[in-house]
Amino acid sequence: MPYATIDSPNKHFDTTTYTANGGSQTITNSGSMQPDFFWGKVRSTTSNNILINSVVGVSKYLYSNTTGSEVTDANYFTSFNSNGFSVGSNNYSNGTTMVAWQWKGGGTGVSNTAGTISSTVSANTTSGFSIVTYTGNLTAGATVGHGLGVAPSMIIIKNRNSATEWLTYHKSLGNGKYLALQSTAAQAGSVTIWGTSSTTFTLAQAYGDYNGNGNSLVAYCFAEVKGFSKFGSYTGNGNADGTFVYTGFTPAFLIFKSSSLGTTNWQLLDNKRNTFNPQNNHLRPNGSGAEFTNYPVDFLSNGFKFRNTDGDNNQSGETYIYMAFVSSPFVSSKSIPTTARWSGLF
Repeated sequence: MPYATIDSPNKHFDTTTYTANGGSQTITNSGSMQPDFFWGKVRSTTSNNILINSVVGVSKYLYSNTTGSEVTDANYFTSFNSNGFSVGSNNYSNGTTMVAWQWKGGGTGVSNTAGTISSTVSANTTSGFSIVTYTGNLTAGATVGHGLGVAPSMIIIKNRNSATEWLTYHKSLGNGKYLALQSTAAQAGSVTIWGTSSTTFTLAQAYGDYNGNGNSLVAYCFAEVKGFSKFGSYTGNGNADGTFVYTGFTPAFLIFKSSSLGTTNWQLLDNKRNTFNPQNNHLRPNGSGAEFTNYPVDFLSNGFKFRNTDGDNNQSGETYIYMAFVSSPFVSSKSIPTTARWSGLF
């Protein structure tokens, strides 16, 4: 029977909702975790997805919904704290509703020389997450150390210096394909552009988006951890009694995208913006739009189930990739089962 290896998941990943006050503000997360990676989004109005990490530094951020290069602002995000984070005087206007998804890395980045390109890595091997920064050399076959000790299941890379795509590797796509986090496009790539091992990922082509010569790049690497995270794919059935996807736990966070169907959006759901089923408060990593309420999905004790037929979610015969993180494990490390979650639908 599936069991968890992490019994307190919010010590490693947490979602926090809050309301901006228009000025300096300190936000506490429920798990009293010191995050190393912040992904924030305004819920109530149009605004960019903001990604910040402790290795690059709190004054620099990227937008996942654009190809733009890194932005510097010392007065928006000011610190990662022992139990959350702080924002500064450039915070959003008073009353703006916000959400922050946070991952714990390994703290201060350390040098990693496992690859042909030296990297700086903040790795949490317990939860299978690392932040990697490196300088590109535009050499086909270059390798970069990721510090996880197992092969990543998903990697998201961005060139910090140039207007480039967010190249996304997912194990269900394989080495020859990628998705772009900022795009609605289907999977692309016809030759091997990736390679992964327990120590490195391979940049198989001389491609500026992930290995620009002299450019600074950042990679977010995720490895599957039993009972804590799951990376896979599913096939839509085009039915409101939709596809069920088994994860082995109740999701706290779910991101998914059709890999086979173009002009479809990435979708992001979590259990803090909807505290009961159906989950229907969607945000889009590739879009700046406000939160919208539609296309219900159920978070269940051992996976998730679609309650809609929309092409972004569950179109018949189309393939979708996903990344999910746990709220409650199906069975804890002490072999204690969890209870099912009320669906709210019959």
